[in-house]
Amino acid sequence: MPAYAALYYQPEGFDTHREKLMGRHAASEGFLKGLVQYGQLDTLYAYTDTREHALHFERLCAGFGNRRPVVWMHSDDPSTPRRAGALHLADPNLVAAAWRRRAVGQRLYSITGVTHTTASAGAMDLLSGLVSAPVQPWDALVCTSTVVRDTVEQVLDAQQDYLASRLGATRFVRPQLPLIPLGVDGAAFALDEAVRAAGRRAFGIGPEDVAVLFVGRLSFHGKAHPLPMYLGLQRAAQALPGARLHLVQAGWFANEHIEKAMREGAATLCPDVACHFVDGRKPELRRMAWQAADLFTSLSDNIQETFGLTPVEAMAAGLPGVVSDWNGYRDTLRDGIDGLRVPTVMPRAGLGIDLADRHAAGIDSYDLYCARASQFVAVDMDAAAAAYQRLVTDAALRRQMGAAARQRALAQFDWRVIIARYQALWQQLAEQRQRAAESAPLTDGQTPQPARMDPYRAFASYPSQVLGPAHRVALAPDADAARLQTLLRMPLFSYMQGLAPDADRCAALFAELQRRGPLRVDALLATLPAALQPAGERALVWLAKLGQLRIMPPEPGVG
Repeated sequence: MPAYAALYYQPEGFDTHREKLMGRHAASEGFLKGLVQYGQLDTLYAYTDTREHALHFERLCAGFGNRRPVVWMHSDDPSTPRRAGALHLADPNLVAAAWRRRAVGQRLYSITGVTHTTASAGAMDLLSGLVSAPVQPWDALVCTSTVVRDTVEQVLDAQQDYLASRLGATRFVRPQLPLIPLGVDGAAFALDEAVRAAGRRAFGIGPEDVAVLFVGRLSFHGKAHPLPMYLGLQRAAQALPGARLHLVQAGWFANEHIEKAMREGAATLCPDVACHFVDGRKPELRRMAWQAADLFTSLSDNIQETFGLTPVEAMAAGLPGVVSDWNGYRDTLRDGIDGLRVPTVMPRAGLGIDLADRHAAGIDSYDLYCARASQFVAVDMDAAAAAYQRLVTDAALRRQMGAAARQRALAQFDWRVIIARYQALWQQLAEQRQRAAESAPLTDGQTPQPARMDPYRAFASYPSQVLGPAHRVALAPDADAARLQTLLRMPLFSYMQGLAPDADRCAALFAELQRRGPLRVDALLATLPAALQPAGERALVWLAKLGQLRIMPPEPGVG
């Protein structure tokens, strides 16, 4: 049986029915669907913060056709992923997961995550944090493209250089950085002539007309500036006698300002192109747009893009593409085979330090940082116009490239292929766990995560005294298990549910003190099973807080 992983599941990260639909949501939902449909496994493991999230996971998987049992692992206990062998995150935050795992055993399981955008301050902090976090050789941060792996390595190298200079550090442990692209459901994009005909009728696309499709957020500052697309298509439209050129932009606007700017830009810059704006958040409209199109385009120029899922979806739909030679696009679309890539140029290193500094200082928001950085990325307008004209005017070339694109999408990017690669990765990491040296093993008495210290250690000097084994415990005069439950139901204490000992355990402690009188802490805890004694010791102070117990100092001369 190939290896598997528990999936850390938060519904928000997998929700594609949302106002602000992002590529990471579609990628995460597609991954889970692919895992259900193609994973070689007999059980699904959901690692979630609440029972409600686990039930949501179960329902979503059932909708994808799952008939396997679903096992819930509560994230309260960071040791539970050991049952699956790995914990998989739908984001790059290996840092937090590695620190939590250190407290329970670093060889218990592997941790894998996946890159999405790496441009934000938060993402950069996560990447640089990998250098000092207790990640292990049996962990992996999956990079979806060659260029994003280059970025990750740049950040890790720079952080290591800094620590070597400041602290003299010489030994660093990195997670593995395997290259596994995002996937696509190839079957869902197969040509459907009926839907194609309906879509072309709905958009007013005639039999001889040519439809160009863009899918994604409609954002000139955070996705792709439309100027080279609009100007290039205007020139192509003028070279298409006897037919009309259509541009279908399927996506969503973040606000009215962006919508107004893009609609006015299209009307002004490509007046001879019939421009259609479609709400790409609606699955039925998105599918109609994919089917109605003759070719796809995305001239991305933005640093927030790392892989680019829509060009792969276009390939699965059998559409040739005109895309920028930028980021992960060059890993997916083969220039001259599946479509045409348009050259890009940006300034040399050292000329953007001010942009990074403004974002780091909070002067510029993430959106503004991306917008300003992308303004200094140029897409070759003449090459874009030539690429559009070449494909718009040559139906045979479109068919040839579209067929090659679909064949490549099914062979390289279908979820059936991608899920097999993930399972092979988890298997390889499991083998690595058995033989690789452990980095920063936890020693007795050591704080697992220095920046998240036990509050009763960090603030041990605050109280008058710290409860010890020789302290004595007695029932308070009005101690009563029923009264305790009444207190717990009050808003003053109801937030303790899940941390407070249950009613039966409290009643047993009360009965023991009633029968034997005041007891030393160690003697009272001895009446509990060993596994419950740490929680029981903490609960004694809590019960004293609620007026149910009295804590008395040790007898004179007793340590």
